[in-house]
Amino acid sequence: MTREYTVIYERGGEGEENWGAFVPDLPGCVSTGDTLEEVQQGIREALELHIAGLVAEGLPVPEPGTEAEKVRIAA
Repeated sequence: MTREYTVIYERGGEGEENWGAFVPDLPGCVSTGDTLEEVQQGIREALELHIAGLVAEGLPVPEPGTEAEKVRIAA
């Protein structure tokens, strides 16, 4: 079975060169990295470990339900 979860990526604050990522449908599933590519790999590993942990503990694996999009506005 495969599932597709929404991942949110956030760039560090001004003067910071790091990235963070989290999965809204899986609270606690997070990753950080020095680059976007690093955090993308990290969150993939975090997803796999998080779901494996839920399964090992006999807990339900939440279905994906979050959607995201970018909305362009004049500002």
